[in-house]
Amino acid sequence: MKKYSFLSLVSGAATGHKDWPRAWRKPEPKKAYDVIIVGGGGHGLATAYYLAKEHGITRVAVLEKGPIGLGNTGRNTTIIRSNYLWDESAHLYEKSLKLFEGLSRNVNFNTMVSQRGVLNLAHTLHDLRELQRRVNAIRFNGIDSEVLDAQQTKAFCPILNISPSCRYPVLGASLQRRGGVARHDAVAWGFARAADDLGVDIIENCEVTGIRRDGDQVTGVETTRGLIQAPKVGIVVAGHTSVLAGMAGLRLPITSHPLQALVSEPIKPVIDCVVMSNQVHVYVSQSDKGELVIGAGIDAYNGYGQRGSLPTIEHQLSALMELFPIFSRLRMLRQWAGTVDTCPDASPIISRTPVRGFYINGGWGTGGFKATPGSGWVFAHTIAQDRPHPLNAAFSLDRFATGALVDEHGAAAVAH
Repeated sequence: MKKYSFLSLVSGAATGHKDWPRAWRKPEPKKAYDVIIVGGGGHGLATAYYLAKEHGITRVAVLEKGPIGLGNTGRNTTIIRSNYLWDESAHLYEKSLKLFEGLSRNVNFNTMVSQRGVLNLAHTLHDLRELQRRVNAIRFNGIDSEVLDAQQTKAFCPILNISPSCRYPVLGASLQRRGGVARHDAVAWGFARAADDLGVDIIENCEVTGIRRDGDQVTGVETTRGLIQAPKVGIVVAGHTSVLAGMAGLRLPITSHPLQALVSEPIKPVIDCVVMSNQVHVYVSQSDKGELVIGAGIDAYNGYGQRGSLPTIEHQLSALMELFPIFSRLRMLRQWAGTVDTCPDASPIISRTPVRGFYINGGWGTGGFKATPGSGWVFAHTIAQDRPHPLNAAFSLDRFATGALVDEHGAAAVAH
């Protein structure tokens, strides 16, 4: 079995271990491929891996404008779950969660999946009734979910404040025990190494600057490293989906926003689950390094910046204090933002397009990481077969013309 250094994953140089190979090759781009995947984040790498593994298509190039995994994949808050209300969403995210459960074994890399449980809190009677409705729908789809009362919620997360004198008292929660977190970097690295082993070319520092078409057929992409030809091109570029689609002459119903998160200074283990609240709008978990990982919703303005605004940070920290007064004296270690693209119904586009051979996977909003393996699996099928898999058929571009939306806006809690 090959040995791989941890450092080689980051820098490509195994300092101090001269006989250890790189985790993946650094190939020069070929003139032509069978498939080009634009975007070297988790979704793009997963797509390339499943194209090779499930469909035998190995003449694949993954093009990334910088190092892989440094876009939204490296900027998210690692939550995985499948407790979605609508059938279409539930089936897709459940497929993804099942793939996460076997991912470390399948890609031969420790992706640090931790199924520690995800709590969604209820603070009002309306919250509680809506939560019960969601749990019933989730269980009808064969997905684990249960309702806890306030005392059971406290027992599952002992440091949670459930005092009835709180501004937002906790009346109960839903719990998906199979939900939890995974290491975002490890997911990208695992898919990259496994795809490379199957013959996929991962080409970093290769920005796409144009999409080539011959009439209504895609023929390749223009890049900072020259023209690369392919009869099939899939874009998986997170917050810049509409920009890349525009290069092919398509206008998408997508808007981009900054999404902020932060971590605290590291402390001893105090919270061994994920807690989410829609009413006070915050979520929190604890990383293996001891940092509290904290986030909330998007900044309201449109933009491609990765900074965000101070009021959003202030809001999510004040919300956190409502639920966990024990955290009040912690200091923030670092803060960052990603760029998310959001569709009007808060569901993704995983679809063919009017341009033959051109496919889109984007519009995931704030919930993309949890879908990583499932997204790659169905997108690979869509590209390889030139038709959607039943799991992503509802997420076609056509739905914005037919009105058959998958409206997760009011159903996805804090949506992470």
